[in-house]
Formats: sequence, C-alpha cells, structure tokens
Amino acid sequence: MKRQVPRHADPYRDTELIDERAPRTNQLVVGTLALVAVTVGPWWLLALLALQLAVGLTFGRRYCLPCLLYFEVIQPLLGEGRLEDSRPPRFANMVGVAFLSAALLAYLGSFEAVGAVLGVIVGALALLAATTGFCAGCTAYKLGYRLTGRTFVSCPLPPAVATAAMPQRTTRTRG
Repeated sequence: MKRQVPRHADPYRDTELIDERAPRTNQLVVGTLALVAVTVGPWWLLALLALQLAVGLTFGRRYCLPCLLYFEVIQPLLGEGRLEDSRPPRFANMVGVAFLSAALLAYLGSFEAVGAVLGVIVGALALLAATTGFCAGCTAYKLGYRLTGRTFVSCPLPPAVATAAMPQRTTRTRG
C-alpha cells in the first residue's frame, strides 16, 4: 500500500514526537481489552497488556502491536495527524504498566476485587483518553512539572502546514 500523504516524523526514529492519534489507538486497544479481562475474563489478559506496554516502552514503537496497527495500517489511510511531544503519553504508558502489574499481582494473590478495580481504572481511563483526548497520565506528567515550580515545555514540533516541498526534515531524530 502506497502512502498518499508524506510523514513529517518517522514513527520509529523520531521518538521525541508522536502522531496524536497513535496513543489514542493504543488507548482504545488497552481500554477495551482491560474491560474485557475484568468483565468476562480471562483476567490474565491484564498481564498481556502490561507486558505489551512494557515491551513497547523498552524496545520502541516497532514492538508495540497497537502502534504497528496505527503506523502501518491506519496512518497510511488517514495521513499523519497533529504531532505532539511523546513524553506525556510515554509516562501514561508507564503508569498503565504499574496499574496493570498491580492488578495482576492482586489476582495472583487471590485479591480478585482489588485486581478488578485496578483493571477497571485502567480500562476506563484508557477509553476516556481514546474517545475524548483527555489523558489522565499525560495531565499528571504535565502537572508534575508545575508542582516542582517548572513549566512543561514541549519539544520542538514541525510546522502544522504541510511541507511537502521541504527537502529536509524538521524534527529531531535519535540515532
């Protein structure tokens, strides 16, 4: 499938930026599966979600299955969305790993109610973010800066105007 709209940021190399719709896709998958795990089971789906988030955080977007779905299937169809700083969504994923891991430990320790509550929290917040764009983890990340007396400053983003005529990329890359 040939891409119709050129990307301003490479999803696998420009790790300081992310298409705003990529985290929403991830949140939709995580939220849906977390609620399925809690309501109809099996609860060990929460462990798979935690593992998938941890693998993506550790090894990069190329190993995040919902990210691959977005960058390889959805984005070529819709084009690149607005680019945003990737640090807040990355922090939100870390919080998700912590909550999902705690839910797993609760289920393993026969504290099913605690595991279910933690799973519902993850599912509800992920679906809220996916449908409204309000990400509690991202907001907490930015609030953390304010509480320390600093202001959250996003990394430089490329211009919002399509720059197909530009020969060079305008984003920072990591080797």
